[in-house]
Amino acid sequence: MSIFSIRFINKLNHKTCYIAAVLALTGCTPPVSVKQLSLTEAYQDRTHTALNGTILSNTTRIVLERQNLLGIWQAHPSAAIDILRKSTQDQFYTPDLNDQLFALAELSYLRGKKHKSRTDFMAAAMYAYAYLNPADKTMEHPDPYDPHFRQACDIYMLSLTEALGSPANVNAQHWVLPFGDLDLSADPSEHIWHGYELTDFRPTARLTVKGVKNIYSHMGLGEPLAAIPHVDGRAPSSFTITDKLRIPVSLFMEIPDPRRQVLSDHISGHLTLTALDDQGHILTANKTPIPLQYDQTASRALSLSNAVDWSSEYKGFLDGRFFDNGRKPQLIAIEPHRYGCIPVVLVHGTASSPGRWADMVNDLLEDPQIRAHFEFWFFSYATGNPIPYSAFQLREALEAAIQNNGGMQADPALGHMVLIGHSQGGLLAKMQVIDPKDKLWNGLTHHPFNGLHLTPKAHSFLQETLFPKPLPEVQQVVFISTPQHGSYLAALSLAHLVGRMVTFPVSLTEVMQQVVAGESGSIRVNMSPWRMGSVYGMTPHSAFIRSLASIPVVPEVRTHSIIPVLGDGPLATADDGVVKYRSAHIPYADSELVVRHSGHSTQSNPITIAEVRRILLEHLAHLTPGVPETGDMNKQNITRIGGEYQPTTPPVHP
Repeated sequence: MSIFSIRFINKLNHKTCYIAAVLALTGCTPPVSVKQLSLTEAYQDRTHTALNGTILSNTTRIVLERQNLLGIWQAHPSAAIDILRKSTQDQFYTPDLNDQLFALAELSYLRGKKHKSRTDFMAAAMYAYAYLNPADKTMEHPDPYDPHFRQACDIYMLSLTEALGSPANVNAQHWVLPFGDLDLSADPSEHIWHGYELTDFRPTARLTVKGVKNIYSHMGLGEPLAAIPHVDGRAPSSFTITDKLRIPVSLFMEIPDPRRQVLSDHISGHLTLTALDDQGHILTANKTPIPLQYDQTASRALSLSNAVDWSSEYKGFLDGRFFDNGRKPQLIAIEPHRYGCIPVVLVHGTASSPGRWADMVNDLLEDPQIRAHFEFWFFSYATGNPIPYSAFQLREALEAAIQNNGGMQADPALGHMVLIGHSQGGLLAKMQVIDPKDKLWNGLTHHPFNGLHLTPKAHSFLQETLFPKPLPEVQQVVFISTPQHGSYLAALSLAHLVGRMVTFPVSLTEVMQQVVAGESGSIRVNMSPWRMGSVYGMTPHSAFIRSLASIPVVPEVRTHSIIPVLGDGPLATADDGVVKYRSAHIPYADSELVVRHSGHSTQSNPITIAEVRRILLEHLAHLTPGVPETGDMNKQNITRIGGEYQPTTPPVHP
């Protein structure tokens, strides 16, 4: 090899080393690379927007990149939005109009989040609406398979939430936006719901609900709100609507010819309020049906958390005076009575409250047939009081509610009532549908009732509580975990000790004292007040429970039993932890469902809820011509998910 060749090779090696060093210092990587991601990471990479952080969606980034605005956005966001808006105005019929409108919505939303600017949020809502609803049929509609379609709905909803505040301003209003003026009209008559004025419109978009198994929402377009019905200075049109009740409503902002309007400097639109029970969609000015968005479970949870005094579960048990003198309503409804709707009255058990029905009612109201034809009333009572006394209060409350709503003459649906009682509540329900004559009284004493020397007030009180007449308006009764023959748990010494701590109403104590003082020789059992309380009254050997168990439900009323049991053992020895199967079983029931692997508080069990739904729909089918019978099909489904129907025998009535 020549000296020249050696020198050339050495120079080449030096140059190669130099280039290698430079490449090492510059971190040379391939200009295009592909990286493997997990499924979760891949989904997040493809769907991220300003909704879940500060990173722009890929579509918006492309729009900025293609118009050389990405650097401007990073340095001067407002200038980038202004330039993009101007280019969109100048090229209105560009094929990229959809992408540019989405980008304007996302950029305005992100700027609104950064600066907490209500005007930016309102601009984002308008751009999102224009993206979703091109009024001109010649324009390209967004593809519903495009993930941006749902993202634009959410930008619209969340932007309205931020722009309109809390409580939301649902009235006519004027806005000065970064690029022009906005005038929104509104119809005040839409604030009236079943005779109530809706007020205090609270957004639900940022709420999370705990304590309810199933969270239901109606997906669509609009801002979901929870409103309070209020009657200014007038008695409510229904009997007892709590002022804490929240109604799910949707606020819809419509902009006619939106794509042209949002790119102009003066925009006009309209705000529409729609309650969930009115309709699930809205027709726009060009007759396009658009589904509305609601958060119904969030509204129901707000009602419960604000309206239910959870301390009543133990206070109402220990203090028999808890509901006396009208201090607290005993019968409340979650909506005013609607003509043609059948009342379903839910009666809770011992040391409980209406809140324990939350899962059942939340699920049942999602059935369109039930929501259209039934309404739910909740009865509360001091659960330590004697069962006949609480049953008398239930009767009074139901009679008053029926009368306040005009009676069966005003609405025949009031005469098709369904009572559903859990545990002790089932005993209260039974007391509304029996004709015991003197059987309850004779279980306590040999002395004729009319021979007692009592004050007229005491005589009337005992007549009402121990000689009840069946309520003609009740047609169905559902017993859930009901100790028809008593509860073994109530017989334990600890239960008796707790029962002694109950304070009874003065009126009740006075009557008992009169009976004990005047007729003590003829009374079969110790009638001291604590022994007349619900705990002792539900013991299997109490005179009251034995007498009540011997009295069947009147034949005009259909009866259903839902009996939970723990485990898979034979029913003869099964129980739910509080009530034995053989105590809850009544042979004359029209149907009996055993819920396996369920404890005493079975109201939230999906099998129990499915059975109540079946009973209600069967009741509706019997009353309404044209409604299909689905009883057998529903029974098959309940059996499939774990329910176990037991044979019953026809009732034998004296």
